[in-house]
Amino acid sequence: MLELLGRGRSNAEIAAELHLGEATVKTHVRRVLDKLGVRDRVHAVVFAFDHGVVRAAPGGR
Repeated sequence: MLELLGRGRSNAEIAAELHLGEATVKTHVRRVLDKLGVRDRVHAVVFAFDHGVVRAAPGGR
């Protein structure tokens, strides 16, 4: 879940990729944010990059 958040996926995109309902994804995202102690998705993305969960694509994409 954190990797998909770190890659900038929306709840709808995560739901489609993982074959889950959007409400389920929303619940999981909230739990990830709570466990990481971050207040929003932006901070989760920063956390993911800072901790090597995701890396910037070559060329900055």
